[in-house]
Amino acid sequence: MSEETITETPPPVRDWPALDLSGADFDPVLRELMDEGPVTRIKLPNGEGWAWLVTRYDDVRTVTNDPRFGREAVMDRQVTRLAPHFIPSRGAVGFLDPPDHTRLRRSVAAAFTARGVERVRERSRRMLAELVDEMLQDGPPADLTEAVLAPFPIAVICELMGVPATDRHDMHTWTQLILSSAHGAEVSERAKKEMGAYFADLIGLREGSTGEDVTSLLGAAVGRSEVTLEEAVGLAVLLQIGGEAVTNNSGQMFYVLLTRPELAERLRAEPEIRPRAVDELLRWIPHRNAVGLSRIALEDVEISGVRIRQGDPVYVSYLAANRDPDVFPDPETIDFSRSPNPHVSFGFGPHYCPGGMLARLESELLVDALLDGVPGLRLAVPAGEVPFKKGALIRGPEALPVTW
Repeated sequence: MSEETITETPPPVRDWPALDLSGADFDPVLRELMDEGPVTRIKLPNGEGWAWLVTRYDDVRTVTNDPRFGREAVMDRQVTRLAPHFIPSRGAVGFLDPPDHTRLRRSVAAAFTARGVERVRERSRRMLAELVDEMLQDGPPADLTEAVLAPFPIAVICELMGVPATDRHDMHTWTQLILSSAHGAEVSERAKKEMGAYFADLIGLREGSTGEDVTSLLGAAVGRSEVTLEEAVGLAVLLQIGGEAVTNNSGQMFYVLLTRPELAERLRAEPEIRPRAVDELLRWIPHRNAVGLSRIALEDVEISGVRIRQGDPVYVSYLAANRDPDVFPDPETIDFSRSPNPHVSFGFGPHYCPGGMLARLESELLVDALLDGVPGLRLAVPAGEVPFKKGALIRGPEALPVTW
């Protein structure tokens, strides 16, 4: 693009309040920002100053995959943000840039390949069947979140991580405290330290391990001096917390299926389309509030005719990219026949979520188990009375009251 067409007058800074949205409503502020242009400026409820926001699909993929935008530089900045507290651990994988980021991710890659995920499929299916059976035995009504959608992902991520079943409850408690903004920074930080200490012990015990679970792979990598114990612990904490995101995603997924019964009926009638349908639901569901972690421009960069200066913070919105009409025709419609479906719900570039394949597996198992195993499954309250999480970074129902 020629110099003359680069915009030097920056767009106005828009306030983006933390809205407590219910159901699967798309954030109205994000919708306005998308309509304003491909690159806008935002101020979030916490942190300092303003940041650029990139919403178009191609631009989102550019920023997330371009080494001129870095994560490490965020460590020393109070960038405007949604979270009230910002306590990144130096060396944590989310704030590393290549090559350190690549080295750390490589240490656990085997657990998240198709083969690694298949290793836990049968055990996951059995654990899920037990949870559904227990719910059916207890009889209706039930809270689907409490009975199935919360315990199932915890069990699966603990299985993949190599965390004993007896410690699942502690993991869940720590994760909830870390992810919630309601208890304050100190409580969140203490939970993070306790989970870190737990993983330091577990990884330390597995330094010579040949196991295929994540803590065994990390222990072996520490034993070979490929990663430090501190790096391994930071990655384990991130993966463990990320594993529980499936609870919120699947909560929204089943909220959509139960409030649009024609979609659920189609999936019952055509089981062969379920993997594609899960992908489309993952594209469409508004997974989070506002935006996640920012990046810093390491030099002047031009995006869609807007000059972003060195040192400027930049956010991307995967939710907005997933609704880009140039890539997804009729993006507001849930279309189970959508193909191809190159959504970016698991991110893009070096920081792409390693658990994407695992999350897909869990979603498909949940759809199979609940649509086939509980044929009369329906909401036990009107759709508007389903309580959604307040003050959360990740969106999802607090409870999903169902009957059958």
